[in-house]
Amino acid sequence: MKQIILTGDRPTGRLHVGHYVGSLKERVKLQNSGKFDEIYIMIADAQALTDNAEHPEKVRQNITQVALDYLACGLDPEKSTIFIQSMVPQLTELTFYYMNLVTVSRVQRNPTVKAEIQQRNFEASIPVGFFCYPISQAADITAFHATAVPVGEDQLPMLEQCKEIVHKFNSVYGETLTEPEIILPSNQACLRLPGIDGKAKMSKSLGNCIYLSDEPEEIKKKIMSMFTDPNHLRVEDPGKVEGNPVFIYLDAFCKPEHFEEFWKDYSCLDEVKAHYQRGGLGDVKVKKFLNNVMQEELRPIRERRKQWEQRLPEVYEILQQGSATARATAEKTLEGVRHAMRIDYFSEGGLQSEL
Repeated sequence: MKQIILTGDRPTGRLHVGHYVGSLKERVKLQNSGKFDEIYIMIADAQALTDNAEHPEKVRQNITQVALDYLACGLDPEKSTIFIQSMVPQLTELTFYYMNLVTVSRVQRNPTVKAEIQQRNFEASIPVGFFCYPISQAADITAFHATAVPVGEDQLPMLEQCKEIVHKFNSVYGETLTEPEIILPSNQACLRLPGIDGKAKMSKSLGNCIYLSDEPEEIKKKIMSMFTDPNHLRVEDPGKVEGNPVFIYLDAFCKPEHFEEFWKDYSCLDEVKAHYQRGGLGDVKVKKFLNNVMQEELRPIRERRKQWEQRLPEVYEILQQGSATARATAEKTLEGVRHAMRIDYFSEGGLQSEL
């Protein structure tokens, strides 16, 4: 059985470090592992329009930004098919068929949908397209017969719902669709990186992100303003590590070699944590170390991004070719789906054979 990956992001802004540690870094690793036969990376513009329908220019502009971030992080168009969701109309058709297999109450129970509705203040008036987000996502995954979906932890309920749709379709129409498995980041700290303000989720709309394309001064400014332990008022006070964004970021980004390079007083992160917890270590010192660590990690990404910015026609060509490849793959899946559903009326063995 072919091993296939499908994953992607909504183009509602530039990508940030939460995207990077949550899924982008993992995607590049998986892409280069040689374990997968096909890799599809989707810029989910149709899903972005579910809550930006009145601002299509925002989505349009950010397609290029997301593509640049992908290429800067190391996604390789020779190994991965990067495509734009709306350029594959088969995904819309598949979503429509799946809608008949899912109840309204089941979508309402989806924790990710609940959280997103609350975050966007949609309680009173939820756009139908946004409400059907999990069904659309199931279509994206199954159209490519994806066996693996590398995403952040918050997407687990979406994958569960996708599996339910696969089971339902296969039990009604016969074995047609492939059930996917989720791939979570191996580093626990990367499952969900908090915002720099300490809020549970890093979000473009909350303005609490460090972007992959941020300049060094901007990164430093954001790190030095980060929320820490509110009770750690003086250097000598014992500090709390759990739930402290600065230490969560260090867990996600710090490597043993960073101590030799940037902070020779310690040999590992556990020593820093122990010192902070017993008191005598100030937040400023820890933040300065985090700044060095993150500058080191983000510098090559930012430099590659600037190189790609000089080659925009090439970026558009990558997206155009990727979308054509994705369209051809999805159409093959749709042929199988229509046949299973007995709606391939004009194909061989269709309506005419019953005359």
